[in-house]
This record gives sequence, structure tokens and C-alpha cells, in this order.
Amino acid sequence: MGVLASLLDLGELAPAHRPWPRALVSPHDWRLAGERLAAGEIALLGLWADEALVHMALVETEPAQIGVVSVAVVNGRYPSIGRVHPPAVRPERAVRDLHGLDAEGAGDTRPWLDHGKWRDGAAQEPYRFLPVEGESLHEIPVGPVHAGIIEPGHFRFTANGETVVRLEARLGFVHKGIEALMRGMALDRAAQLAGRVSGDSTVAYAFAFARAAEAAFDIEAPARAQCLRALMAELERLANHFGDIGAICNDAAFALMHSHCGALRERALRAAEAAFGHRLMRDRIVPGGVAADLTAEGRSAIEAFLALARRRFPALIEVYDSTASLQDRTVGTGRVAADLSSLWRAGGYVGRASGSTFDARRAFPYSPYDALPFEVPVRHEGDVNARVWIRIREVEASLGLIETLLQRLPQGPLRHDLPTPRAVEGMALVEGFRGDILVWLRLSADGTVARCHLRDPSWFQWPLLEAAIEGNIVADFPLCNKSFNCSYSGHDL
Repeated sequence: MGVLASLLDLGELAPAHRPWPRALVSPHDWRLAGERLAAGEIALLGLWADEALVHMALVETEPAQIGVVSVAVVNGRYPSIGRVHPPAVRPERAVRDLHGLDAEGAGDTRPWLDHGKWRDGAAQEPYRFLPVEGESLHEIPVGPVHAGIIEPGHFRFTANGETVVRLEARLGFVHKGIEALMRGMALDRAAQLAGRVSGDSTVAYAFAFARAAEAAFDIEAPARAQCLRALMAELERLANHFGDIGAICNDAAFALMHSHCGALRERALRAAEAAFGHRLMRDRIVPGGVAADLTAEGRSAIEAFLALARRRFPALIEVYDSTASLQDRTVGTGRVAADLSSLWRAGGYVGRASGSTFDARRAFPYSPYDALPFEVPVRHEGDVNARVWIRIREVEASLGLIETLLQRLPQGPLRHDLPTPRAVEGMALVEGFRGDILVWLRLSADGTVARCHLRDPSWFQWPLLEAAIEGNIVADFPLCNKSFNCSYSGHDL
């Protein structure tokens, strides 16, 4: 029996939680789970709360297993996991802001999402950034308002000359209360809201929410719908990777790549619009299936885009790889050590550039990826250049996946009706372009949403950006930041 299975065996299993188990455990066993996390035997997928329980999603790779442990809140308190496992610190701070629940023994009790505006008439002291000691240090505050069209986030640099000694981020400026808004919503309406958590990942979030709902009801979408979902997901991945590769090069003052990659991104979005009626494919994935079919004209648009990308992208990669001034900026810059990436269980290109092999499509395969051939690229340098190359290889893999999906696309219905409403719980893990997106869903007996938690991969990537910039010069922060491209909106909810 694996470590995670042993932990789940200690508690009382929830009767209607699918596809992975959830167990209510004692405070002692909750602390034991924290010790297993600290020892690296299991990893944290997410931590969230409702009125009476705090939940923690955990993953084990050998044997491959996912599970949720829950602990009852006593007098507004529960045992802190962050005191022994740093990746839990910020989720615990968010739980305190959202629910008023205190993590007992936590070392960092500062607010995270609350910027001093939530408690009417209550004075709140200024946010305390962590102190830095040393000679000849100065602080550089950046944001939360930035140049250009970009979401808000504050970055507090401590530097010695031009060298960054510490970076601390302050996020939460685009908190929207999505989880509170979802409570009591009809399932279809909640699915639309899930697709708006982070606009560049609308397909991935809708995909994850739909799969969580289907898991709760113990049903599968039709085969054609499953393939169309993957087709949308890979188009979304391509559009974002094209945009990121160009933007990283632009932050290294190489505008040529930005222009050409931007053109490929635009062609991907136009193909998506021609195929599914919306550039971002918003509201096209729904619980039970999909809301839009692929016509012959849409198929032709995708095939034309694939042919164009196959012609143009290799030449762009040759330009990237052979431009010495560009390589000088990206190679060796913003390194994330493999042990730090593993501790935070960083997903997506951030994790895979530092040696992680995790990809939800392969680690916990869901249809149709369980029957599709593709490579998960991995590098070990952990720098900006490695994160670019992971994207490059994922572009090549996505082009191949789309071609295979078009060849294998079955006929059949687009959507199944959902069963009679009942009180059930479902969970899903879907690979978006940034990494794995977790959705945990509890439905009421009338079929409305009782509770939903949506965890963006950025929760475990933002802290690594702070580590990546240490020892680099201040001018390299835009380059490092773009190579991570964490979501503000997805993180702040």
C-alpha cells in the first residue's frame, strides 16, 4: 500500500466522491499528512476550505494516486500544514482571508487576498514585507499598476546595486470572489463562470469543470465530444505558446521573433474562430459534452493553420537558436533548481524545464489523451532558455496531436444529458498550457453548486519566480517573469 492510500485508510471515506477518494481524518492524521509532505513522499495539489472542513488534495507518483484528506475545523482553527511544508503557506493565508479560519501553528499569518478593504470600519496595518538585512541594500517597488495591458501585481525588489537579493510578490489585486459567486449557481451557469477564471485558459478551465461534474455524476462525455475538447485544448495551448515564445524574445529586445510568433498566434485564434465560432473557444465545453461541432469548413481552417505552422515555425526556432545576442540573455538566466521545483510541485513548462516529468495528460490520463501518442518534453537547466525550449517542443507535440485528432475524429452525439440532480462530489485534473488545473466540485441535491474550488497552476509557480530572479540583475526580471507567465487572475480568483 502506498503512502497516500495509507493516509486515506486512516479516515472515514466520503460516500460519493469521484473519481478519487476523499477521507475525513483526525487532526493527528492531518498532521501526519503534513509530515509525509515535508518528507517528499507525497505532494500537494491544493488546499482549500468550506464552512466546517479544510481540504487538502494530495498526489503520489509511485504508485500513481490522487486523494483528498479533510479535517474538521474546531473553534475556527485547524492544524497548519504550511509550518512544515512551505507550498501550503499561501493557500492557508487565502483560507484565512476567505473563511476566517486560522491555521494553528502557522508562521506567516499576514493577509493574502485581503488588501484591507473587506472588514468595514476595522483598521488594518500596512502590509509587512519580509525584512532583508545586509549592507548597501535598497528597495525597488514595482506595481501593482504596470505599463501596457497587464494585470496588477506588486513586486518588491531588494537589490545590491543591480543584483537582486530578494523579490517578494504581493498579489490578490484581481480577486473576484468566484468561488462565492458559484455557490447556488445552476451547473451550466457555473461552467460558464469557470471558463472565465483566466481568459487565456478558458478551454482548460471549462474542460476541468466539465470533467469534475461528469465525475460527480459518474458519466463520460460522448467520444466525439471528448476528441473535440482535446482539439480545442491543443489549439489553446498552441496560441499561448506562440505568444509566449515571441513575448520572451521581445523582452530580450528581439522584436523579430515577437512579430512572427504573434502572427502565428493570430492564425491559431482565427482557426479556432472558424472551427468553433469563438477565438478563445469560450463556452464551447459544457458538462456532458460540447456545445459546438466541427464542420467541414472548420476542419479545413484548422488544416490550413497546421500547414502554415509546419512551414514557418521551424525557421523561427532556427533564428532563436542561432542568434547569439538572444541566447546571451536567455541561457543561464532565471534558474530554478530541480529540488525547489520538486518541493513546490511546479507544473507545466516551469516544472518540466527543471526536470519534472509530470503532465496530467500522461500521469493521470483522461480521454482522449489515454489513447493518443505524444512526448512530454523535459529539460534540466531550469533557466529561461529551458522554459522556451519546453514550449517549442510542446508546440511540435500539439501540432501532431491535432493532426491525429482530426484523423481519428469519430462520429456521434455531442452531449449527454446529465442524470437526475443529487448531492455528489467530483474532481478533475486537466493539463492547461501553464500546467495542471484542479477543479473540486460539490453539488447540492437540487443540482446546483454547493462548493467549487478551482486551483490554477500559478499557485505553485509564483513563489518560484521569486527564487528564480535572485542573483540576477533587475533588468532581467521582465524576461524571467514572461518565461513564467503566471496568471494573476487565475491565482487571485
